Amino acid sequence: DGPETWDPVAAGGGRRRTLPKSFCENMLQYWTAGESHGKSLLAMVDGFPAGVAVDPAPIDLELRRRQGGYGRGGRQRIETDHVEILSGLWRGQSLGSPIALLVPNRDYKIEKMEELQCARPGHGDLSGAMKFLAPIRAILERASARETAARVAAGALAAQLLVSFGIQALGYVVELGGIRIEPRPGTLAEHRALREASEIYALDPEQDAPVKTLIDRCQKEGDTLGGVIEVRVEGLPFGLGTHAQWDRKLDGKLAQAVMAVQAIKGVEIGLGFEAARRRGSQVHDPILYDPHQTQGPTLGFQRPTNNAGGLEAGMTNGQPLVLRAAMKPISTLARPLESVNLQTRQADKAAYERSDVCAVSAASVILENVVAFEIACALVDKFGGDSLAEMQARWRLFHEMAAQR
Repeated sequence: DGPETWDPVAAGGGRRRTLPKSFCENMLQYWTAGESHGKSLLAMVDGFPAGVAVDPAPIDLELRRRQGGYGRGGRQRIETDHVEILSGLWRGQSLGSPIALLVPNRDYKIEKMEELQCARPGHGDLSGAMKFLAPIRAILERASARETAARVAAGALAAQLLVSFGIQALGYVVELGGIRIEPRPGTLAEHRALREASEIYALDPEQDAPVKTLIDRCQKEGDTLGGVIEVRVEGLPFGLGTHAQWDRKLDGKLAQAVMAVQAIKGVEIGLGFEAARRRGSQVHDPILYDPHQTQGPTLGFQRPTNNAGGLEAGMTNGQPLVLRAAMKPISTLARPLESVNLQTRQADKAAYERSDVCAVSAASVILENVVAFEIACALVDKFGGDSLAEMQARWRLFHEMAAQR
């Protein structure tokens, strides 16, 4: 137990125990700050290894992709997101000290924004106003998905560490508005090219047309659309994450990172919920061995299927990570739902502010990058995070020892 502290605000003025700090704090972690219409968004990345060549261009590319995708609103025509790296680099390489990332807001006008009187269903307006005894404006400015620009910047930074180990992540849309978009077969590079050719960031550009027609119809009706996103990570070694403690299991950490993205309502790994509908013989991946394929991340161990999605018992198993997330439709509707005026307590229509019809494509960019950051955290946790050179030496040693195992 932690030390006892006196909390005069607690009911009855009683004693409250302060829990000790978690034993599993990430060596690599980040925080964000900023409001939707504030001056800027910030990400502070701590524990990033020294000696990593950092290029702002790939970060800017991810920020631009986040602004794209068919169905986005007018805000994206105002912003031209780019990153300013304020600290943690010298001559283009990380120093091992905190890295501060800034994304300016061109639409900076928070002091001029009016208060909303009617809470919007699906948003944090009502709950936040009650929790903080605050105006709705104070809640929505921080709860806004605009904050995810900072998370994308942090994830795109982490991806530059992952590439040093041959690890790559790719996010794409597999369902939108109930229309399933099956990925075409191919390598990760081929899939990346397909995604870049698609206006909805799916892996079959020929399916764009019916989806775009649905989005257009939904816009005319004043409604919104959600969908399903898949993230695939290749090049993962055995043993990222652990079975030893519940709060260090990699599947749990990934689920938290993904569920913490605005509008995400469900996460599954591998077969996910489908596994509950099958027998065990149709779920678990058989283990084979090929002595001629010992140099890759699987060390010769082969799986004819990947129903586990690359994770077993909270650890990577050498297979590609496959994760899916369900995104609800955007909560702000051009034809607002019923609500209540918080001043008069009278029935009224929900407030409306400029919004998207569909942001599933943008969410695929966000999820790709938050997943990349969690994988980087697990990589640093296993192989040490002081410097890239030390991590690479431990990576090589681990694979030599694991191959002998």
